[in-house]
Amino acid sequence: QVQLVESGGGLVQAGESLRLSCAASGRSFSTYNMGWFRQAPGKEREFVAGISGSSGNTYFADSVKGRFTISRDNAQNTVYLQMNSLKPEDTAVYYCSASSMRYYIRPADPGRYDNWGQGTQVTVSS
Repeated sequence: QVQLVESGGGLVQAGESLRLSCAASGRSFSTYNMGWFRQAPGKEREFVAGISGSSGNTYFADSVKGRFTISRDNAQNTVYLQMNSLKPEDTAVYYCSASSMRYYIRPADPGRYDNWGQGTQVTVSS
């Protein structure tokens, strides 16, 4: 098990940037595949980005490709989501998640993640 705590959310204007952090406690963080999801009011939780623990391969939703990047610092047990050129439609609660599955397939499937953070609010004004 790993405990996850997100930070870095806030209120920004369209076109600005934010960096979200997710601090993990527990052992063997480097082996976990990590994902970011978001949920806007009245909508289902959706995949944003993921990063493999074994390979470092990254995956992105089409809606954020070219604007968001995901990275991890295994020495600090932290995963980051750098969000650039933010749009009002990016407004949501952002959740960090961890998957202990050996093979990181279907990263957009929330059912493949074992652990979730409490979420951090991101609001983008127009």
